[in-house]
Amino acid sequence: MTAVISGRAWVFGDNVNTDVMAPGLYFKSPMSAMAKHCMEAVNPDFASQVQPGDIVVGGKNFGIGSAREQAAMALQYLGVGAVLAPSFGRIFYRNTLNFGIPALRLPADMIIEAGDQLHVEPETGRIRNESRGTACAAPALPPHLLQMVTAGGLMPYLKARLAKENRDGR
Repeated sequence: MTAVISGRAWVFGDNVNTDVMAPGLYFKSPMSAMAKHCMEAVNPDFASQVQPGDIVVGGKNFGIGSAREQAAMALQYLGVGAVLAPSFGRIFYRNTLNFGIPALRLPADMIIEAGDQLHVEPETGRIRNESRGTACAAPALPPHLLQMVTAGGLMPYLKARLAKENRDGR
């Protein structure tokens, strides 16, 4: 269903708050402006250097805090290919999926350092660290969420589903 996501790892610690991903100071700005400040409080180079397909690796409770969908939107705008963490803030986890970014629960024993080259397979949960020659299995995304992520997120998924139902006369 989805292809392998390959990119460089951007590693962040435990308890990274959604306020760090989408600073409130920029809420009235367009997403292009807000995204420039994504993660600047913990890594000032992130927004300017992240490349499409790169993979964000968080620590425990990644995405805790405010229930702001702009955190996932900023990552999507920057082209982040996937988010991995041992645990997520519940609403942030769902928002990443809603914006078409696969989020997988990273096993605690998997060692990933900043700059490592990763390959992530959301359909199987397989994560390979090519830089270290290691791999692990994370819980795969359930089929219904995988379909939504593959479609580009919740809204594109619903639009395509509605269009299909209209074509099929349902």
